[in-house]
Amino acid sequence: MINRGHVVRTYMRSSDHVRGGRQTWAAGMLISVCALAVFFSFSGTRVLAAEDDLFIVAQINHQIVQSGVSTREPVEGAKVSVFDGIGALVGEGLSDSHGEVRIKVPTRANYTVRLDTTTLPSDLTLITGASNTFTILKDNFTTQVKRVSFFIGDSGISSITLFEKVAQRAADGVRLGLIIALCSVGLSLIFGTTGLTNFAHGEMITFGGLTAFFLNVTLGIPLLIAAPVVIVMGGLFGLAFNWVVFARLRKRGVGLVSQMVVSVGLSILLRNLFLFQFRGRTRPLDDFSLQQGMVIGPIRITPRDLTTGVISLIVLVTVALVLQRSRTGKAVRAVSDNPNLASATGIDTQRIIQIVWCAGGALAALGGIFRGLDEQVGFQMGSNLLFLMFAGITLGGLGSAFGALVGGFLVGVLVEMASLVVPSELKNAPALLILILVLVVRPQGILGTRQRVG
Repeated sequence: MINRGHVVRTYMRSSDHVRGGRQTWAAGMLISVCALAVFFSFSGTRVLAAEDDLFIVAQINHQIVQSGVSTREPVEGAKVSVFDGIGALVGEGLSDSHGEVRIKVPTRANYTVRLDTTTLPSDLTLITGASNTFTILKDNFTTQVKRVSFFIGDSGISSITLFEKVAQRAADGVRLGLIIALCSVGLSLIFGTTGLTNFAHGEMITFGGLTAFFLNVTLGIPLLIAAPVVIVMGGLFGLAFNWVVFARLRKRGVGLVSQMVVSVGLSILLRNLFLFQFRGRTRPLDDFSLQQGMVIGPIRITPRDLTTGVISLIVLVTVALVLQRSRTGKAVRAVSDNPNLASATGIDTQRIIQIVWCAGGALAALGGIFRGLDEQVGFQMGSNLLFLMFAGITLGGLGSAFGALVGGFLVGVLVEMASLVVPSELKNAPALLILILVLVVRPQGILGTRQRVG
C-alpha cells in the first residue's frame, strides 16, 4: 500500500531541491552577466573619455643593446612639440626623469609630434633610420592618452662575449620560467583534483592583465594598489568558472573529454570578447613601464624585472609550503592522489576543488600582471603562454604542483637559451623538442609516478 503522505513529502522535497538548484543557477548567471557588463564597460569608459582630458605623451628612450638584449633608459631634458593639422603649435615641453613629455590637446584630430634633436645629450643621436617626427591621425586617437616613442642611441649590437650572451639569456630564462611556473601551478592543481585539462586557463591570465590595465591606465590607480584587487578578482573569476560551469558538469556526470571541449569553447569565447573590448593592439601599463637597467656582473636587468622575479619566487615557495605543511594543502594533495579515498576519509572534495579553482585564478591573475609588465598587455597574452604552460606541467608531471614549479622553470630557461642558436621566432621549438624526448624516456614526467601520472 502506497503511503501518500510520504510520496507528497518526497515530491515536495524534490521540488524544493529543483527550485533551489534553479535559484542557484539563476544567481550564478546573474553574477556572470553583471561581471560581463562591468567588463564591457571598460572599453566604453576608455573610448568615450571626455574631450578635455586628452593628452599626447611622448617617450624618449635611450636604446641599449647588450648581450643581444635591447633595454631602454629614459632621457631627460629633450624638447618635444606638438603641431595641429595646419602646422600651428599646440604645445611643447621637456622630458622629465622618466623620459616623458605630457602635452594636452584640445580634441581628437590629426597631429604632428616633433622631437628637437638639438636638445638631446651631446653623445646621443637618433638611431639609424629613425625619424624625429610622428604623425597621429584622428582615427587612431582612440584612447584618452595617445603615446609615441622616440628611440635614440646606437642601433648596432655592441661587441660582447659568449659568456655575456649566455649569462643574459639565462637570467631572462629564469625570469620567464618563474612567470610560467606561477601560472602553471593553478592549471596543474585543477588537473590533479578534477582531471580536467583547462584550455581556458590562458584567458584567466589575460583577465588579470586586462583588469590591471583598466585599473592602472584607465582609472589611474597605482599598480601597487590595483594589484591586490586584481588578484582577488582573479580568484573570484576562477571560482565562477567552477561554480557556473564545471561543477555543474561534474554533478551531471559529464565526461572529462566533454568538459575539455567546453573549456576550449570558453577559451575561444573569452578571447573574442577580450579582442572586442581591448582591440588587437598591445599596450603598456602606466607604472614601471620604462626603467633604467641595472648592470649586475655580465647581465643587465631593470628593478621591475628583478622585483617581479623575487615576488614570483616568494609566491611559489609559499605555495609549496602551504601544500606541504598546511591542513588545506594536505587535503589538496590527498584529493589529487585519490579523490574517492579522500572523500571516504571525511575530506570535502567539492570544497577543496573550489579552493583550487580560486587559488588557480588568483595565481593566473598575478601572472597576468607580471606578463603585462614584461611584454605589455594584449588580448592573446595568456593564450600565447598556454602551450608553454602545458609543456611545463607535462615535463614536471601532470597533476603535480611541485612538478609544475620545476617544469615551468625549466621550460622558461630552455626557451630563452634556445634563442642563442635559433631565430627568435623558433625559440619555442627546441624546448618543446626536449619535452618530447624527455617524455619518450620518462612518460610520467620528472616528478610523476608510473602508477599515477601526476
